[in-house]
Amino acid sequence: MNITLIGFMGSGKTTVANALSQQLEIEQNDLDEMVLQRTGLTIPEYFEQYGEAKFRKLEMDNLQLALATGGILSTGGGTPMQANNFKLIQEANTATVFLNAQDNTITHHLIHDGIEERPLFKQLGIDGIIKLKHERQLTYEQLADVIIDVDHKSPELIVNELMEKLSEVNSND
Repeated sequence: MNITLIGFMGSGKTTVANALSQQLEIEQNDLDEMVLQRTGLTIPEYFEQYGEAKFRKLEMDNLQLALATGGILSTGGGTPMQANNFKLIQEANTATVFLNAQDNTITHHLIHDGIEERPLFKQLGIDGIIKLKHERQLTYEQLADVIIDVDHKSPELIVNELMEKLSEVNSND
């Protein structure tokens, strides 16, 4: 089973991917972690040293590798916004799951996780980040096979709901 998690930063993609990977006993890849492993740099460090254009190229290369490898994949929030990445995910043999979170959930998670480390926060501030979330919403919805609302749910509950919805989608194919 191949599952790709998409959604805005702070929606819980990495946390849910880890829980899903443990429950299904399937390998899990995280695009941000893959960048760190390949470059030795965190995303903020890579952005600062090389800029967004080089990061997006590296991200696309890692996305191709992860989709070819299969398993559970958590993407960066901006990954599907790049036309090439959108197409790669859309054409891959993967169930694409959009983890949808309300603004206050995103804000809470980002503040809890250290928002000041995120390159987009430095550029946009919290209001700009929420505006960006709204701009990306339609793209996430268009790419998703399944949409899971994650507000006020534990990772385990999200995984159970995700598995239930995926089985419904597969039975309708």
